Amino acid sequence: MGNVINLNRFRKRAEREASAKQADANRAKFGRTKAERSAAEKRADQAKEHLDQHRIDREEQP
Repeated sequence: MGNVINLNRFRKRAEREASAKQADANRAKFGRTKAERSAAEKRADQAKEHLDQHRIDREEQP
C-alpha cells in the first residue's frame, strides 16, 4: 500500500508558484525603481514650477 498524500497541498503549491511567476512578470513589466520614481517626481515638480513662473496674475475688476 502506498503512502497517503494530501493533494490539496500540491495543488496549493502549484497555485502559489504560478502566482509568484505572474507577480515577477508584473514587477518587470510595470515596476519602477525608487530612483526612477523620484526622478519622475522631480521632473514633474520642475515643470509645475516653470508653469507657475509664467502665470499672469490678474486682479479682478469690480
